[in-house]
Amino acid sequence: MRREARVAVVGGGIAGLAAALRLRDRAPGGTTITVYEQSGAVGGKLRTGAVAGSVVELGAEAFLVRDPDGGDSAAVALARRVGLGDALVHPATGQAGLALHGRLAPMPGGTLLGVPGDLEKVAAVARPEAERDHDGGRPLLGPAEDVAVGPFVRRRLGDEVVDRLVDPLLGGVYAGRADGLSLAATMPGLARAARVEHTLTGAVRSAMAAAPRPAGGPVFATVAGGVGRLAAAVAEASGARIRLGAPVRELSRVPGGWRVGPDTVDAVVLALPARRAARLLGVEPALDYASVALVTLALPAPDLPALSGFLVPAGEGTLVKAATFFSTKWAHLRRDDGVALVRASAGRYGEEHQLHAGDPELVRTVHTELSTLIGSRLPEPVDARVERWGGALPQYPVGHVEQVAALRATLPPTVALAGAGYDGVGIPACVRSGETAADDVLKGLS
Repeated sequence: MRREARVAVVGGGIAGLAAALRLRDRAPGGTTITVYEQSGAVGGKLRTGAVAGSVVELGAEAFLVRDPDGGDSAAVALARRVGLGDALVHPATGQAGLALHGRLAPMPGGTLLGVPGDLEKVAAVARPEAERDHDGGRPLLGPAEDVAVGPFVRRRLGDEVVDRLVDPLLGGVYAGRADGLSLAATMPGLARAARVEHTLTGAVRSAMAAAPRPAGGPVFATVAGGVGRLAAAVAEASGARIRLGAPVRELSRVPGGWRVGPDTVDAVVLALPARRAARLLGVEPALDYASVALVTLALPAPDLPALSGFLVPAGEGTLVKAATFFSTKWAHLRRDDGVALVRASAGRYGEEHQLHAGDPELVRTVHTELSTLIGSRLPEPVDARVERWGGALPQYPVGHVEQVAALRATLPPTVALAGAGYDGVGIPACVRSGETAADDVLKGLS
């Protein structure tokens, strides 16, 4: 590529910051990198705050330790790259629960986002209709076929497996419903296996075997002191010019490059939600988003179950869809005074109107629902915080992977897309997406 190139990264979330650092690591010396962030801070959904004097996550809480090949995930590798390897900590307990008919049951093992590979392991919470999952003599899916998760699993294992297991697990990740989410986008390993295997349980076992992890090794990690430290460290290591309060409302071609705001650059990484990126590119948006509210309560000496948290199926009729017992799950967050930190995730796709209540009302609703779901009246919180994430979680429709590939094929070589709207939610997926986008524009500048 030419020397002393100018590259704009639009969006200061972790995907954009990872792109900026990758550019710094791989672009020739003298390359100018500018990150444009419309808010007042970098990090996007990696936001750390405080409740009752304790550090708590106000957005993304943790990340996977391993990538699909069994090596370090992109998030772990990034943390090590910026000097935070020694700050990585793992959950003290990984046992989660499931709220069903007024009681908490242990989350069964042997599933892939709730889709079982061993029907006996899930029988205590859902009754699979095993006779449906017969071998029809051909793969479940065609070579390039994509389907919605819900109907696909219902057809093979019945409604209870979807409603009690798959839907709440997907809801915990996407705040969406299994009946509307793409299998290829949300469970790519299972989609690949379903193009070979003749039964769903066989496909699950195959997909799980293809994604090994060390026996007994931790699945998740976070950063002591908050994942906000990761965003700040990446921003600093990138050496990029960080422009805060700088929304980009127009992207246009000019001789020799692109006009981004008041600046002219040679290449652009758009690390934005899909709708905002679509407006800049002048294309029709093909992706919707769900909104959620995260409510964190500081509770004095509550009687909590010995779980890391629990998920709530939509059929339970609550605003709360998931809860995390921070002080139980993470040993580094435990306090000597007995105050426990509990965070609830409220809101599902299509139910955004339920989040219109003010913060005090949301806190009361969450406190009441958690008491009911846990089965004992929780003490009144000594502190609480509500963090609202409007339009935060992408809802991948059937065909999403192909749509993204088609959109990228139309882009000039010096423009690339990155972020959860394209390549998957979760910190590792966003990091990997940002790094790939940086590599793509560097190729385009060659």
